[in-house]
Amino acid sequence: MDTILELTLLYDFYGELLTEKQKRVYEMHYQEDYSLTEIGEEFSISRQAVQDQLRRTEKILRDYEEKLGLVARFFAQKKEVQEISEIAECLLKEPVQEKTRESLERIKIIADRLLA
Repeated sequence: MDTILELTLLYDFYGELLTEKQKRVYEMHYQEDYSLTEIGEEFSISRQAVQDQLRRTEKILRDYEEKLGLVARFFAQKKEVQEISEIAECLLKEPVQEKTRESLERIKIIADRLLA
């Protein structure tokens, strides 16, 4: 997985567990595209201190994922919901009773909504 994408997902899941400073430095760098120098000026710290702060924050986010596994679980569940949707779609192509068809259509709608 691309590093930026990985960090974005980790931040989406665990960002609220960071300190306000960690969140702000992360957001300035990854979301607002500030340079390390610009962030350093904002916080009156060196460019190296900003880089160290970002590395620590990235490690914290990865440690949370290692311990809690929410991102991995999210993708596993998404894959299973996709499979449910595909099964429902296949069954809808078969002749079934009207009540069964309605249930399958509802299952497909719910699965597709979860995937959106």
